[in-house]
Amino acid sequence: MTDVPGLDTAGLTRWIAAEHPELVAGDDPATPLTATLIAGGRSNLTYRVDGAARPLVLRRPPLGHVLSSAHDMFREHRVIDALRDSAVPVPDAIDVVDDTADARVTGTPFFLMERVEGVVLNDRRHNAGRPPAALHRLGLELAEVLAELHSVDPDRVGLDGFGRGDGYLDRQLATWRRQYDASRSRELPALDELQHRLGERRPEASVSTLVHGDYRLDNAIVAGPVEAPRIAAILDWEMATIGDPLVDLGMLGLYWTIADLPGGSGIAPSSVDPVAGYPSFDELVDAYAARLGRRAPDLAWYRAFAAYKLAVILEGIHFRFQAGGTVGDGFDRIGELVEPLTREGLAWATRRAATAPAAAAASAGGIR
Repeated sequence: MTDVPGLDTAGLTRWIAAEHPELVAGDDPATPLTATLIAGGRSNLTYRVDGAARPLVLRRPPLGHVLSSAHDMFREHRVIDALRDSAVPVPDAIDVVDDTADARVTGTPFFLMERVEGVVLNDRRHNAGRPPAALHRLGLELAEVLAELHSVDPDRVGLDGFGRGDGYLDRQLATWRRQYDASRSRELPALDELQHRLGERRPEASVSTLVHGDYRLDNAIVAGPVEAPRIAAILDWEMATIGDPLVDLGMLGLYWTIADLPGGSGIAPSSVDPVAGYPSFDELVDAYAARLGRRAPDLAWYRAFAAYKLAVILEGIHFRFQAGGTVGDGFDRIGELVEPLTREGLAWATRRAATAPAAAAASAGGIR
């Protein structure tokens, strides 16, 4: 591998010349491309690729200890390609390849897509110069785009067979239990308790839709002038499937308020700041429900599940860090962040337990 961890740029140059000559800039296909790691280690590795006829991004699984079902390149490519003509903004998907045997580029599955120009808002400093009203509107738009995603007919966009809605929550609990078991390196009794409570109090979903699986502001590209920003693309679809849409809303709620958790900025840096103008999460839920023409749902169980899921993800990263399989800085304290997430999840799970019958009825009524 050359230049950047996990990507052979000379191999990528040769592969593009052979497989996608339309992406070669100029007359010489041997003119080397350059690649820069723009996100890596915690989830899939993402590289900015320059020197081609179009600005590109390449995605591949992380190095080291990989939970395969959470890093499915083919799944991510398929859903992005399916949504290209929908009301959900996504990059243009170019190709997906299993390079495991040939090792011409990454030695793993990878996919290539266009690079959407814009910024990712993941730090409060990124709010500088943006009017409060503009940030308020941007937050509501993020919720409305989620509603558009949940309105997509999977069969109509070529995603028939992409997932099964029935039994989705049971499968999610089983999946993340397996992920947790695959990453165990220490005793975490509170996380075990949260896992148990979620299984005991699982709600019955009344509808199934296409779900993103990790929906949040920093998985979006924001474009446009500072006084009128807009959501230009939704990214990171490796967890997408067919299932209960409230899982997406619960995850959005976790990330929207994550700065309120102890160590929250270390879990997921966020630009969300009510003082800067961003709407409250309750306002996001209302905007989401209004776009769908439905009542705002009860999200207690889903907020608990979101905290559990992220805690398991971080425990997996902690496992990879211990094994030397992470790229970049900031991984040495990831393991410390599992406990505050677990406490957050247990608080929501307890709230759900105290009001289970009424909450279940409100949730079912709110998504029909």
